Amino acid sequence: MTPLAQTPAGHAKRLDTDYYVEGYATIFNKPYILWEYDGVKYYETIDRNALDGADFSDVIMQYDHSGKVLARKSNNTLGIDIDDKGLFIYADLSKSRAAKDLHEEINAGLITKMSWAFTILEDSYNKDTRTRTITKIKKVYDVSAVSLPANGDTSIAARTFVDGVIKQEERESLVQRQKLLKLKLLLEVNRK
Repeated sequence: MTPLAQTPAGHAKRLDTDYYVEGYATIFNKPYILWEYDGVKYYETIDRNALDGADFSDVIMQYDHSGKVLARKSNNTLGIDIDDKGLFIYADLSKSRAAKDLHEEINAGLITKMSWAFTILEDSYNKDTRTRTITKIKKVYDVSAVSLPANGDTSIAARTFVDGVIKQEERESLVQRQKLLKLKLLLEVNRK
């Protein structure tokens, strides 16, 4: 079994299933090569606020943006969070044979990256850096585990229920220890 990705702070495992996966379908404010033509590289980046107000109704999860639906927001097998890093997704891949097969491939480390399909409402282009910045997304259609991502900084990993519980308890314990240390420090300062 390959090492599993750590759940980012604030993202407790949200689905109780043995076929749980999570990852980032996109990362904010980090340019990636969109295409290269005649040795000239053209970049794209997603602005941190591009998803504000975007339509996330009934987003689906697929493999390579095609084929069968493997998880779906409307039946609660797909969840989406927007954080400071990017578009975080989590999914239950237990509802079909194809979904279970994808979970197995992710767990084996064969599939490690993600992508997403969306329509753009607003963007800008910097000619000097050859960078397109997407500033406003209209609708998100799918998030996909992919074999070859446009953005290499994306990720997807399989996790077990115990991994999620342990990480959540570790975070809670750390917060409690920080509160106690602050209280001890305050008491010590007041004694002096």
